[in-house]
Amino acid sequence: MWDEPIVSNKNEVKGDEMTGSANNPAQTAEAVERLEPDDISCSRGMATWLSTHQVSLAISSYQTGQLFLVGVKPSGGIHFHAIGTGRAMGLWAEPQRLILGTANQVIRFENILEDDQRVGDADKYYVPRVAHTTGDLDIHDIVVTDDGSIVFANTMYSCLSTLHPIHSFAPWWTPDFISKHAAEDRCHLNGIALKDGKPAYVTMVSRADVINGWRDRRDEGGCLIDIASNEVITEKLSMPHSPRWHKGELWVINSGTGHLGVIDLASGAFQPRCFLPGFARGLAFHKNHAIVGLSLPRDGSFKGLPLDEELRKRDADPWCGVQVINLATGDVVEWIRFRGVVKEMLDVCTLPGVRLPSGASPTSSEMSSLRTIASVSKQVETA
Repeated sequence: MWDEPIVSNKNEVKGDEMTGSANNPAQTAEAVERLEPDDISCSRGMATWLSTHQVSLAISSYQTGQLFLVGVKPSGGIHFHAIGTGRAMGLWAEPQRLILGTANQVIRFENILEDDQRVGDADKYYVPRVAHTTGDLDIHDIVVTDDGSIVFANTMYSCLSTLHPIHSFAPWWTPDFISKHAAEDRCHLNGIALKDGKPAYVTMVSRADVINGWRDRRDEGGCLIDIASNEVITEKLSMPHSPRWHKGELWVINSGTGHLGVIDLASGAFQPRCFLPGFARGLAFHKNHAIVGLSLPRDGSFKGLPLDEELRKRDADPWCGVQVINLATGDVVEWIRFRGVVKEMLDVCTLPGVRLPSGASPTSSEMSSLRTIASVSKQVETA
């Protein structure tokens, strides 16, 4: 536990609390145990930004198997809570509900607190209530449509999918160039943009139709496709991720070059708005700000990209963490940085109206004794 913020210099404040829930995989439990206060740092204004904007953050880190919840304590210090989930992948978040893809499940967490209830200082406490076992699908983006359906990027099978009561998944949409649903990660389909409550656009690293074919097209060949028409809007991106429709513009992270920007739907041109010092994945918006997740480039998929040269040009080291960007200026206004055992982020979501989120791990001993009862309203019959 970290009781008070530690000011290390005029620009940086250390996180003031971290709680962890152990997870079955040994490496994940060890990672939580080794996470030290110095491994997480924040900009001085991060807690104030969250408090002023009345929002908290949820961040998935598949490399450590953690779902990080970030809020503000009553004392004003920033608060981190880690939930061990195993391979934490695509994430959908609402104030009352979290939906997370893991190594072989889609888990639905529900907030069990009423408005006047607290667990410690937490005003939301997320408990796993439903786990749909899918097998390993390498799930990336997850969205909830306007009719309540869960749709996810089934990266392993190169399609968008929904959950099925009997089977691992049901294909919902497949690119027209994919000839077969096979567990081959052919094009690395990874991102979903909702528009008017329905999936409208997807990103993928290439249009390959052979096993792991996308790996030979990482520099250029990244696609953004219109779901309704199957039109390829562009295939000149570099490992694109996290398409999002926001205020009339289609935003996307061009991860291979390190840029956040928008797509001109008429020409397909990518218009960069700011540079991100790391392999960026995970994008959320809150009012006039973008919140972006950053990972350290690793050997293999992330090496040898234009991002390497962009970092060299700026004499910059890559980041792992989250940056908050002012959309009007493209400036980074606040940030969270992870060092040590945490090296990769996958997704980031906002929790509007939530001050301090917390929760329980699906594998924790707490789940055996954490029992809640729904209130029952009695109806009085009248003659």
